[in-house]
Amino acid sequence: MEAQQARKVLALLFVGVLMGALDLAIIGPALPAIQADFDMDNRQLSWLFNIYVLTQLIGTPLLAKLSDRYGRRLIYALSVGGFALGSLLLVIAPGIGFLMLARAIQGFGAGGIFPVAAAVIGDTFPPEKRGGALGLIGAVFGLAFLVGPVLGGILLRWSWHWLFLINLPIAAVLIAYAWRLLPGSGAREPKPFDAAGALTLSLALAGLAIAVTNLDSSRLLDSLRSLQVWPFLAGTAVLLPLFWRFEKRAVDPVVRPSFFDSRQIRLTVTIAMGVGTVESSSVFFPALAVAGLGVSESTAAWLMLPSVLAMTVAAPLIGRLLDRIGSRLIVQCGLVCVFIGLLMYSELPITYTVFIGGGILGGLGLAGLLGAPFRYIVLNEAHPEDRAAAQGLLTVFMAVGQLLGAAIVGAVAASRGGGVHGYQSAFLVLAVLTGLMVFLAFALKRRAAERAHAAAANDADGALADTE
Repeated sequence: MEAQQARKVLALLFVGVLMGALDLAIIGPALPAIQADFDMDNRQLSWLFNIYVLTQLIGTPLLAKLSDRYGRRLIYALSVGGFALGSLLLVIAPGIGFLMLARAIQGFGAGGIFPVAAAVIGDTFPPEKRGGALGLIGAVFGLAFLVGPVLGGILLRWSWHWLFLINLPIAAVLIAYAWRLLPGSGAREPKPFDAAGALTLSLALAGLAIAVTNLDSSRLLDSLRSLQVWPFLAGTAVLLPLFWRFEKRAVDPVVRPSFFDSRQIRLTVTIAMGVGTVESSSVFFPALAVAGLGVSESTAAWLMLPSVLAMTVAAPLIGRLLDRIGSRLIVQCGLVCVFIGLLMYSELPITYTVFIGGGILGGLGLAGLLGAPFRYIVLNEAHPEDRAAAQGLLTVFMAVGQLLGAAIVGAVAASRGGGVHGYQSAFLVLAVLTGLMVFLAFALKRRAAERAHAAAANDADGALADTE
């Protein structure tokens, strides 16, 4: 693909991912207005966020797999279209049930945008340029965190409806350009769809997400025995082995068991789940600032700004470094930065210098982990026909880590009495987990082996394209 065309594709992907990421960042300021309009209690209001996360988690592996079967263009357009449809239904929702349905549709559509975008980068860019492209896309999430609250505050001057209406013209432009720019072909020979695998995976992920969402970290053991938690965990425990049996028998499985034949992929998804666990702890950082520094919640949120800026600025730079030095060293450095940041939070008295310094180190570290390196590894390891499905699998592992991480931090903090001491104990546990991941990262491929494998996979991609 020509350089100019590749830049247009990258811009298309950037805007699409930004639209999805902004929705999570701008909804916070709108929640009080939505709660007042629909007379919702706090639990119902929390599900306005939870149901989006739940359906996004389900949509990610399914839409990613469909893009491998039916082409990037169709599924990217449908994902953006589903997100826009959900946005429109939110605006016209007459009641709480309709509002939740709209939010579920929006989340499901959002689930396909990022993994398909990463797969398109693998289709469009040669191995030596994928890191820079992935790094640019990875910077979107920090940018959304910076821009989202400001944009949300501006639009709320008119009505909360505008937070979702703004998605409609953007989505229309994205769909039009996706149809012009993205490749349309999928698998050459249609195979039976893995309906059994898709259903069991969706139910298992839904059960896990609902169980973790209903956990009360302040009374974890009692909570685990409640009817809102243990039946869903038990269902997930039954469904996952059943899902794996279906995948081994399916002609075209949602998750190809051969993915795990690659030690590189096994290591990557394991480390990614651990990083998701650690990354979810960032939601507790403002609480640490409130307890340790005695500041207000709004001031604590502002103190997170240096961390977010570090992540946003570093992500595209790290993406370019990936193309030069490979993923192994960057993953190791990212984990070390996160490890030191967590140790600062857990072992030092909480001062402004410690809080901001630890946050910057954490932001730099996460930029070297969440932004591009894991997706870069999976792009290079997966077969060209399974690129999006592999990206979806990676996203699921990270999301499961994020779900578990929030529960772990809350449980450890509560068991240690809460407050500064409780949070510091939780961050120490995560620091130990991060230290273990540093050692795991030494088993990743060195640059020479990684480059050779990527070149071979790219040759196979070219051969596949020639036969179509």
